[in-house]
Amino acid sequence: MIKRILAVAVTLALLLWLLSSDQGMAFVSVLGRLDPGVIAIAAAGFAASYLLRALRVWDEFRHEQPGRFGACLRIVLIHNAMVNIIPFRGGEAAFPILLGRLFGTPLGRAVASLFWFRLQDAFVVFALAIGVWPGLPLWVRVVGLACLLITAFTLPRWARRPHDWLTRSGPLSKLAKVRDAFAASTQHAHYGWLWTIANWSVKLAAQAWLLATVLPAEIAVGAAGALGAELAAILPIQGVAGFGTYEAGAAAAMTPHGVTLQAGLQAALALHLFVIACACTAGFLAWLAGHLSDNSANATHSSGQEYK
Repeated sequence: MIKRILAVAVTLALLLWLLSSDQGMAFVSVLGRLDPGVIAIAAAGFAASYLLRALRVWDEFRHEQPGRFGACLRIVLIHNAMVNIIPFRGGEAAFPILLGRLFGTPLGRAVASLFWFRLQDAFVVFALAIGVWPGLPLWVRVVGLACLLITAFTLPRWARRPHDWLTRSGPLSKLAKVRDAFAASTQHAHYGWLWTIANWSVKLAAQAWLLATVLPAEIAVGAAGALGAELAAILPIQGVAGFGTYEAGAAAAMTPHGVTLQAGLQAALALHLFVIACACTAGFLAWLAGHLSDNSANATHSSGQEYK
């Protein structure tokens, strides 16, 4: 309850700041820099990111559900929309629910898959942050990257090692099923790291370019802001739909590059609204396509029954 109250307070603080007369007019001028060409290029980048995420899901479940890339894309788009609009990361539940509904995937296996996806995302984002964050000593970068690589390499192999947890009583017997489900997720995604790295490269590049355009600033400044916004997404306290924390993370990451906090917040808010608009539009189209497909299948089934 305390976390939710703080999250709502962060969001309201951002909205009150935006509604003040001076800030509101400045934000309108920032939005004016988003001409159709800028919007088209950024939207194409986000679309490519969605396709790469769908490939990651398809890669893991292609042996269990061959030829179901369209269903994987539908899962990714609806899940992404839910994560962006439902408060307090509640939209994450959409992923296991959709896997169970469309593929019949057991809940434990679906949750383990989601956990592995998010863990891969965290590894890639943290590795980028350690590699490019200004002011870090070289030894900190080397040690940090080494720790991430070792953990990413050993954790899946530890999960796949033979164990006798199922034969034990108490918490270990319950954790055994989680460990086995996690092992299945890491074992079947042969190109998971490739899709993850490609997705984040495209996603951050699109966000960096958009931020650099609306500031305006160099692409390196936009990249710092995009990375700061994504790092803010892992904070234990999130604003409603990420509002407030997302903007604060992006603005804070750009201040070492000479961008004022006010300008950084305005540009980050414009980026955030664009991200949510893309996510909601793609999610709605995925839901609509699935709904029409289900109705068509039901109509065909009903016609077949009447013919019989």
